[in-house]
Amino acid sequence: MVEGTSIDRHHWVPRSHGGREQSAMHQVCHRKVHAVLTEAELARAYATPEALRAHPEIARFVAWVQRKPATWNTWHRKLRRR
Repeated sequence: MVEGTSIDRHHWVPRSHGGREQSAMHQVCHRKVHAVLTEAELARAYATPEALRAHPEIARFVAWVQRKPATWNTWHRKLRRR
């Protein structure tokens, strides 16, 4: 990871579930985590880096994104209004 705008702070237990501990996480990975898992799932079963990396979909994503440059970031297109 490269310091700057591509870094987010991730709460291992979501704040809505009383979590306070947080760590730096690449923005793309952070968005993927929250796209795949609910806050309840994060609090119950994925509150550590090891547990999160063991999730099958997250593990596949991490393996894929590791091949990208450290400065890589992507912005998903917003749906166009009709």
